[in-house]
Amino acid sequence: MPLPHDPRMAAVGSVLAPELLAGVRARAAGYDESNAFPRQDLEELAAVGYLGALAPRGVGGLGWDLGTVVAAQRVLAMHAPATALAVNMHLVWNAVATVLAGRGDDSLAFIHRESAAGEVFAFGISEPGNDAVLFDSATVAEPLGDGSYRFTGTKVFTSLSPAWTRLGLFGATPDGEQLVFGFLERSAGGWSADSSGWDMLGMRATHSHTTRLEGAVVPAERIVRHVPAGPNADPLTFGIFAGFLTLVAAVYTGIGDRAVELAAEGLARRTSRVTGRPRSQDPVLRHKAGEAALRQQAVHAQLRSVAQDLDAGADLGAEWFPRLVAAKTQAVRTARAQADFALEASGGAAYHRGHELSRLSRDVLAGLYHPSDDESAHRTLATFLLGPPDPEAGGPASR
Repeated sequence: MPLPHDPRMAAVGSVLAPELLAGVRARAAGYDESNAFPRQDLEELAAVGYLGALAPRGVGGLGWDLGTVVAAQRVLAMHAPATALAVNMHLVWNAVATVLAGRGDDSLAFIHRESAAGEVFAFGISEPGNDAVLFDSATVAEPLGDGSYRFTGTKVFTSLSPAWTRLGLFGATPDGEQLVFGFLERSAGGWSADSSGWDMLGMRATHSHTTRLEGAVVPAERIVRHVPAGPNADPLTFGIFAGFLTLVAAVYTGIGDRAVELAAEGLARRTSRVTGRPRSQDPVLRHKAGEAALRQQAVHAQLRSVAQDLDAGADLGAEWFPRLVAAKTQAVRTARAQADFALEASGGAAYHRGHELSRLSRDVLAGLYHPSDDESAHRTLATFLLGPPDPEAGGPASR
């Protein structure tokens, strides 16, 4: 469901040109089938400057705002969800730099400069079993006395694993009191990528391999933050949450867009043997199509609102995290519902493993595993609505 009246789409179309997108879509099935990394997609996106989409024009970037990148990621996800999700992780770090710069903090300006020059940033944050996400880490960041740190631990779902040149990561100091954020260069050594378990149900082309940090040293000039362990209000923490959740929502909104598009095509193509009329004229299916359009319009509006407020540097205080979490959660839920509807609308042919909808229905399931997951989202929203849980509530006197 395109947004023809969105002025951002003209800028998006000038970079993600129809012929580029056609090639991306044509290759997507093959990358999925062979469990291959979409290297040609990445090379073509880099060639048109997409890696520097958020970088200022003065350093060679496209100078887009976050709202335009959100629109672009929706379009890219409509053509190849896994490619869009992989590139997303590079764009997340650029979004963090943008959010901080909008608040007067230029400490991550090098991300924009280097992205515009062709460097590829990866997101080395997720860890096995770490439901604290950004508020604690099982990775140890050992200070070496000169401002540099040695990182030892395991990061999972490191998208762009075969191609990244810069890995943004974090770990806890040995005493567990501080979290240290830095950027590791691929050539630095002290790390390895384990691709042996990468044979996933969906989003296969992201090649989000496990990364093992084996004493990888990040020099002092690449250490960008020390924050206290536990919940904190550091702008970097906010920037990571904001960039990640908003751009992940964009990808799944794009999957929903494509599912609705395919559903409409399927209803127009199929004919009822009973009535002799197109399935698009069936009143029950038309009602379901209307519901799909309602769902998609709602996530479009929610996503645009979040991106606009981030671009404007809006000070929403405690409301920010519920809004970000809600946007991601609703985008994933809606995309799953749209994929289900599209399978129904398109008939049994869509159940074939080679059909695009078969792939979309697998790809969309990955949204369950991106932070914030459903359980965490409900905790965040319930706390915003009702206040923190009271361990003393619910005792015998209240019954």
